[in-house]
Amino acid sequence: MKQPARAKPSAPKAETGRPSGSAARQDETKPARAVAASVAKSPAKHASDKPAPGKPETEAPQGTAEAQAAAPLPPPLPTYSSGAPPSGPVPMRRDTHPSIPPRQPSKPVEFKAGDHVVYPTHGVGTVQGIEAMSAAGLTLQVIVVTFDENRMTLRVPVNKAASSGLRKLAAPDSMQEALDTLKGRARIKRTMWSRRAQEYEAKINSGDPVAIAEVVRDLHRNAGQPDQSFSERQIYEQAMDRLAAELAAIDRTDKAAATTKLLDHLKAG
Repeated sequence: MKQPARAKPSAPKAETGRPSGSAARQDETKPARAVAASVAKSPAKHASDKPAPGKPETEAPQGTAEAQAAAPLPPPLPTYSSGAPPSGPVPMRRDTHPSIPPRQPSKPVEFKAGDHVVYPTHGVGTVQGIEAMSAAGLTLQVIVVTFDENRMTLRVPVNKAASSGLRKLAAPDSMQEALDTLKGRARIKRTMWSRRAQEYEAKINSGDPVAIAEVVRDLHRNAGQPDQSFSERQIYEQAMDRLAAELAAIDRTDKAAATTKLLDHLKAG
């Protein structure tokens, strides 16, 4: 009886999914290269970043940068122009404007009824007397001054008379200086008329007879000189009227006679 033929064992088939030879060695080096590349890209940790022994390494809590940014900054250091701080203590900042010395109170002038006085912006007036006037629950002593030409009455507090510019008539020496000023040569600045007009008006409102005489001298026109403009004529007549009114009160004459006297001094110059 014949025995069945045994099947020959087939040769083991090569596994297609696993590389063999040099290809397998190249695949084994790929993970190592990838790990090295990732290590090279990641920033190296400082030695001080190592966790303490016995404690696991943890990531930095979120919001640390925001907390540091919100923390108050230290005050800036002072700077010095010379580059080096002064040896002594740094002085505190103060106002650089010099302190204005207090105005010394002027000697009070006594006014009585019938006195001729000069107020800078209104000219020559007459004192009618001193009255008591109540204002804001206080009682004030005021000087009552009337101006006949303007038909105006002015009340000036006694304690404010000097600061407001109210004064008595000029002394004879001051008026003589004003008359001598009229004989001088006119001094006209080469500036715009608007600026010169402001200066002339300021001199007139100052109440100083010498300053008013300068305005009359500079704006006066003799025969043969160019005529005045309308604004020049107005300022000239205002200055002449102020000076003539005070001169008439000093000489105890009328304004027409005082004006004639002023014109004579102008022509003599």
